Amino acid sequence: MPQLQTPYYLIDETRLQKNLEIIGLIRRESGAKSVLALKCFSTWCVFDLMRQYLDGTTSSSLFEARLGREKFGKEVHAYSVVWSAEEINEVRTFADKVIFNSVSQLNLFHDRVEGVKIGLRVNPGISYSHYDLADPARRYSRLGVRDEEELRRVSHMISGMMFHFNCENDDVENIAAALEQIGTKYASTLEKMEWVSLGGGIFFTKEGYPLERFCGILKEFSQRHGVQLYLEPGEAAITGCTELVTTVLDLVHNEVDIAIIDASMEAHLLDHLIYRTNPRISSPAAGTNPVMIAGRTCLAGDIFGSYDLDRPLKVGDEVRIADTAGYTMVKKNWFNGVPMPSIAVRRLDGSVELVRSFGFDDYCSSLS
Repeated sequence: MPQLQTPYYLIDETRLQKNLEIIGLIRRESGAKSVLALKCFSTWCVFDLMRQYLDGTTSSSLFEARLGREKFGKEVHAYSVVWSAEEINEVRTFADKVIFNSVSQLNLFHDRVEGVKIGLRVNPGISYSHYDLADPARRYSRLGVRDEEELRRVSHMISGMMFHFNCENDDVENIAAALEQIGTKYASTLEKMEWVSLGGGIFFTKEGYPLERFCGILKEFSQRHGVQLYLEPGEAAITGCTELVTTVLDLVHNEVDIAIIDASMEAHLLDHLIYRTNPRISSPAAGTNPVMIAGRTCLAGDIFGSYDLDRPLKVGDEVRIADTAGYTMVKKNWFNGVPMPSIAVRRLDGSVELVRSFGFDDYCSSLS
């Protein structure tokens, strides 16, 4: 392995492939296709591997949709909470499916996307989420159409529907009950559709997940309603495949021992800060030596967490933060002007490739 300067994200293709093989199995056994959710992971240096198992990409903006077309290929599902007229004019030139979030946007732009398969996001009023912040069916949600009669009136204008109502759902029986409810509630509209997307947030790559049961549920729904099902895996596709590799720069003591590393929660693992969660440490191993690990920005709460490690940390030690692919690289930022982590990949053959590093010019060009 080449000597890489920390901090850097290290993507392991062997670990990534294990998730992708599960996606391939689900496609074979259930018939459900999968499109990568670029809002979660869009690091295209591993798209050559991912496109062997996935059917395309799904987006939340024009730029994500364009990235999917240019860097991934295959199917491009172009969804956005709201489209501008200029964005619609561009996205219609390369998207395979354009999905609207509201009936008003569907009516406004339907004629402009003629010739492209058109979908509509539906809010079924049910959801699975541990966090209100990420709950698509929370009170006052603007995400998707709630009015069933309004949906029926425009059903002739669309060929598919998207139900994105899960967040980290690892309960297969909850999925079964939800699909039964959706199938009953929207039966008359579903019979007019060609395809249905179940969105993302289903944790089917979790260890021990009942894949046979899951595939049976998907297959039964698809056959009963005569639709092509799509899944939109984000975290499920990349969970456990990436580490943020850092170095301890300083040790201070204020009631507890605090190790300051050359990375930042605010700048490099923002999702954890937003949801007030703590990442796991993959190295050093767990033990009996307590330490708080902190980031290098001036934000007082730039804290990764408190850990018990197998040895006391010292300046120069390497600390690896586990599971830093999903909603991590897509959210990294230049807060405090701290160095952006490089991106490296351990390929399937074991070789490690530095695919991108960032410097002052990148920082400067992100401003004006």
